[in-house]
Amino acid sequence: MKLKINTALISVFYKDGLGEIVKRLNEFGVKIYSTGGTYDFIKNSGINVQTVESLTSYPSIFGGRVKTLHPKIFGGILFRRDNTQDIEDQLQYGIPCIDLVIVDLYPFEETLKQNASEDELVEKIDIGGISLIRAAAKNFKYVLVISSRKQYGCLEKILTEQQGKTTLAERKYFAAEAFNVSSHYDTQIFNYFNRQQNINVFKQSIEHANQLRYGENPHQKASFFGNTDEVFTQLHGKEISYNNLLDIDSAINLINEFDEPTFAILKHNNACGCSSHSSMVEAWKLALQADPVSAFGGVIIANRTVDHACAEEINKIFFEVIIAPDFTNDALNTLQSKKNRIILRQKQFAFPQKQFRTILNGVVQQDRDSCTGGTKGFNFMTNKQPDEEQVRDLIFANKLVKHSKSNAIVLAKNRMLLASGTGQTSRVDSLKQAIEKAKNFELPLTGAVMASDAFFPFADCIQIAHEAGINAVIQPGGSVRDHDSVDYCNKNNMAMVSTGIRHFRH
Repeated sequence: MKLKINTALISVFYKDGLGEIVKRLNEFGVKIYSTGGTYDFIKNSGINVQTVESLTSYPSIFGGRVKTLHPKIFGGILFRRDNTQDIEDQLQYGIPCIDLVIVDLYPFEETLKQNASEDELVEKIDIGGISLIRAAAKNFKYVLVISSRKQYGCLEKILTEQQGKTTLAERKYFAAEAFNVSSHYDTQIFNYFNRQQNINVFKQSIEHANQLRYGENPHQKASFFGNTDEVFTQLHGKEISYNNLLDIDSAINLINEFDEPTFAILKHNNACGCSSHSSMVEAWKLALQADPVSAFGGVIIANRTVDHACAEEINKIFFEVIIAPDFTNDALNTLQSKKNRIILRQKQFAFPQKQFRTILNGVVQQDRDSCTGGTKGFNFMTNKQPDEEQVRDLIFANKLVKHSKSNAIVLAKNRMLLASGTGQTSRVDSLKQAIEKAKNFELPLTGAVMASDAFFPFADCIQIAHEAGINAVIQPGGSVRDHDSVDYCNKNNMAMVSTGIRHFRH
């Protein structure tokens, strides 16, 4: 059954798009009540409008903090049209029947992004608006609530097509939208206050959603909740997939570790190639050299502008995604030769310091692993200390192993990834995998360094690495048998550094 809108209450922060709505309401003879700036806007539009004060006989007080919190307003929204006692109360107290509530909320989230003071933020915590929204949504059987300017287009269509009437299904849908708006709003406020209070609860709300083609596999439905426009701009290519997003996330987190010019190639969230070099063309060639087979269909990322010379080299292989801070016009023209190739311009963006994932029947949350650094925290465990070049390679390898699936081993030399072993159940197997891969691509390991994401419980990995030509090692340390690895290094003139920081990644 459709209900005609006879009376509306309108009080909004954002006025854009409201003009057409009030014109439609006026055409259908709807009586409009409003407040403050919204009242002025409607009146200046030539539409007949009444102040809320004319209904409540009470002025706006406390600098506008209290305007609509009154029984005649909330009674008009909440009373049940088919309830005998409610009808008697309505008539006794002269309460109007409010059929439409158009209210948005003070921009708390937007103000928060502007690094506003606490006093400014507190004044952007809406009280009356959110109460009106919840009241109207609760009484959806009789009242339509519009809680965001994003809904104006849909409302205008309903008003036009249905001559100012609404269906129960429409009212219930907008009630759900209203509770989405109110819950998101409260979540943002809570999380702001909880920065200091640290109440141990999990509350997240993300309104921006993108339906993806599918999940990890074609039979799985998927959505991405978030705004990728904050992180990158897509310049070319097909729709980004679920798996693309996972690789892009891994790629950006990895490249953010490097200050010097660097190229990295990733596959299934692991780096299969990476090199830092003063020449970006050379950095690309060296990154590709580590594993040109795995690079096929991979994700490429750079931390400098990709020029035409780089693009010409990169264009020789098939890849899914390329990310960089910028591209020259000639480079773009070259890279756009494949219509489906995804080209992303990365933006400066500070990632959240909390990470979470679903497990079992709940969620686990942790601090982001922000520890890598340089030589700060290095503990030189062996008689032989690494030389300056080895220290640079150890830092480079440690950044890579941090972003590799455990158990992880990285072999590197001259700030080039030679090979890695990732995702193995045994650290020995990860090392053997890395050595075998380096041999397959004819990359000599003599003089290379090794990084491990966790400590060595035995000296077996140190011995295997030494026999392959490795002469310096970086690891977290902390095993009760560290001395076994140290003793082997001392006997074989190897250098070993511990950081005290483990980098498991599951």
